[in-house]
Amino acid sequence: MPAVPGVAFLIKLNTGTEASPVWTTVGGQRNGTLNMSMDTIGVTSKDSNAWLERLAGNREWSIDFDALLIESDAGLSELESAYMNHEKVQVQFVTPTSIKYQGDAYLTDFAYGAPYDAEATASGTLTGTGALTKPA
Repeated sequence: MPAVPGVAFLIKLNTGTEASPVWTTVGGQRNGTLNMSMDTIGVTSKDSNAWLERLAGNREWSIDFDALLIESDAGLSELESAYMNHEKVQVQFVTPTSIKYQGDAYLTDFAYGAPYDAEATASGTLTGTGALTKPA
């Protein structure tokens, strides 16, 4: 099985409604990382023969991204508006074969970079609230 190029993964935002979604790609994307983690609950007892034992705990997810700054981009404008208004967004992380990871998130970190000798960028972290799903 060949490796999958990272350039083909996309971050999309629902710029429509939940009943009638319109999935808008965040333009100028360079990098995106879907992070998933889970806490564990320690249940070690004297019967464990000195081995730690754990149960699955709470899960969480986030998406880190960076993109070229395209001021007219609808996806970036939606992110900035959600950040300014303390609103959550519905987001998808889409693979090259159209596998989707989807959930609600808040933009918890957001930055515009404007170096003197390079391209302007936008970057941020979308922190999930609730479940991350894989819709069909």
